[in-house]
Amino acid sequence: MIWTRLPLYGPSKPSTGGWQPLRFDGGAFHVKGTAELARALLVLRLCAWPPLVTHGLAFQAWSQRLLGSRLSGTLLRASIYGQFVAGETAEEVRSCVQQLQALGLQPLLAVPTEEEPDSAAKTSEAWYEENLSAMLHCVDLSRALVDAHGPARNSLMQLKVTALTSTRLCKELSAWIQRPRGSSELSPERLAEAMDSGRNLQLSCLSTEQNQHLQASLSRLHRVAQHARAKCVRLLVDAEYTFINPALSLLVAALAVRWNSPEEGGPWVWNTYQAYLKDTHQRLEQDAEAAHKAGLAFGVKLVRGAYLDKERSMTQLQGKEDCTQPDYEATSRSYSRCLELMLRRVSNHGPPCHLMVASHNEESVRQATKRMWELGIPLDGPVCFGQLLGMCDHVSLALGQAGYMVYKSIPYGCLEEVIPYLIRRAQENRSVLQGARREQALLSQELWRRLLGRTA
Repeated sequence: MIWTRLPLYGPSKPSTGGWQPLRFDGGAFHVKGTAELARALLVLRLCAWPPLVTHGLAFQAWSQRLLGSRLSGTLLRASIYGQFVAGETAEEVRSCVQQLQALGLQPLLAVPTEEEPDSAAKTSEAWYEENLSAMLHCVDLSRALVDAHGPARNSLMQLKVTALTSTRLCKELSAWIQRPRGSSELSPERLAEAMDSGRNLQLSCLSTEQNQHLQASLSRLHRVAQHARAKCVRLLVDAEYTFINPALSLLVAALAVRWNSPEEGGPWVWNTYQAYLKDTHQRLEQDAEAAHKAGLAFGVKLVRGAYLDKERSMTQLQGKEDCTQPDYEATSRSYSRCLELMLRRVSNHGPPCHLMVASHNEESVRQATKRMWELGIPLDGPVCFGQLLGMCDHVSLALGQAGYMVYKSIPYGCLEEVIPYLIRRAQENRSVLQGARREQALLSQELWRRLLGRTA
């Protein structure tokens, strides 16, 4: 099915007479085929069923035993895989991206890697080196997929740090960073110098084996960033669990020291900020100001956050103070404050500040578009929007048709690797999947309209 771009939402610039809010009423579904809409409705309803999400891996194993690998794989490709994954081969990914680009949407490729701490195979240096090769290939593919006539800044990809370094090491580093006098050896500048020179750090807080792994990890991160810069691809670092966040922030800051110079067209490395954490607004403000004082460009992907339930259960088990917002409304207020902070910085500081509004929430998207208009931020400037492939199309398509820069997060890879990745993402994003009721209602409404032969 080839989608056709239609002028559904008027001109690509806000009216000079006043801000006109976008309509997220499902009108953009007119450009999609009936089979695509039916699949989307079925898959979203299945993913909103808690037992399927909770026991997804068991269901997958059961279906393979009962139906056989071939039939089970065919059903998955026609449903969950087909809805949320671009494909396995470069050609399949390219076909999916071309369909999105025809609708005004851009790709944000993601390599679906999952570390398994109890698996020797998936915590070995050989596994991290394989992931490095996959990340470098993703950089090449991201560059190749962007329209040759488009600006280089439009090429983005996701980077998961724990695909290149172990969670155990990040946990150890985070513990030292949080000690009052234990982090004097750990500075972004020192790590950045080690990345450039290749010299061993030999941190006293780590064992010989851990120091060797840290050096190899820094080398891998440096190679990805170096290759991405050469190919003009910006790296958006994924958020992960809070118990390793200090280490992730340190590693991102080290990459930023090396690669986020405004003179080189930075930021080339962006960090992700999760609004469901109580300290996010403060950290975002501090980091933005620190980057400004250091003369560095600053890139932010702003999300609500995907690990809320697990974070709360972990803090309860450890007897620690809950670091998360008390409810969804408080998270939304936090998101709104962080959004306002970044939009004002973009308005005041211009191109050195970049922001991705990564949200499926219609009110957050409306707030962003309205404030962009009020602050005079151009639609194709340093602010863009992001949603997951296969979800929130009524928002993504409306934004794309109106001329905003919109990216769809796109995992790709073989069925055997991607399905476990999708199931784990679904378990982390239960609230998002269960909250997609409005999208399901709009899909159902459009399908009934077609069934009854009504005009739009």
